[in-house]
Amino acid sequence: MNILGKISKRALDVTASAAALVVIAPVIAYAAYKIKKEDNGPVFFKQKRSGINDEPFEIYKLRSMKVNNNSVKRENPYKEWNGYVPDDFVFKTTSDSNPNITNFGKIIRKYSLDELPQFYNVLKGDMSIVGPRPEIIEITEQYDHHQRQRLNVKPGITGWAQVNGRSDMNHGDKIKYDLYYIENQSFLLDIKIIWLTFWQVLVGKGSV
Repeated sequence: MNILGKISKRALDVTASAAALVVIAPVIAYAAYKIKKEDNGPVFFKQKRSGINDEPFEIYKLRSMKVNNNSVKRENPYKEWNGYVPDDFVFKTTSDSNPNITNFGKIIRKYSLDELPQFYNVLKGDMSIVGPRPEIIEITEQYDHHQRQRLNVKPGITGWAQVNGRSDMNHGDKIKYDLYYIENQSFLLDIKIIWLTFWQVLVGKGSV
């Protein structure tokens, strides 16, 4: 993407995220009330993710899981991959059978409302509206050279992979779609992805 394209993309990010935060403020306020009412835990969930050029940043979500009081640091379950994430790996599914998901968490996950605080990440400059979804650091540590190319741009709230499969997609296909976006990114493609995302949220299709 040329300089003009980068300026246009950042302008879209700032304008859209600022407007979105104003519009969704009542939704976040109501969600905060419901989250607190259900188990009185924290409203927001924060986690380190890999950003552009593999720089870590803290992503924000509305908490959808029960509070975990276990402070023991778990061992990285992905280290056995030894520098290559398998193409058939799927990070999660849209199943609501996980007993750790709260009742209200099932609702906000179904409609991707748990992702709304990430507009603040966009406003800060950690993320973009459109781009590859930010991966957890334990997984990006195992990327090979080809897979690492998806870290060449800012991660996004939504992306080309999300509107072409979302939670049904394995890692190999996700990399393929993300690299396609990086090679073909444009203002018009971003607008198309935003529109397709809006439609998917309306029908409640699970996110990745």
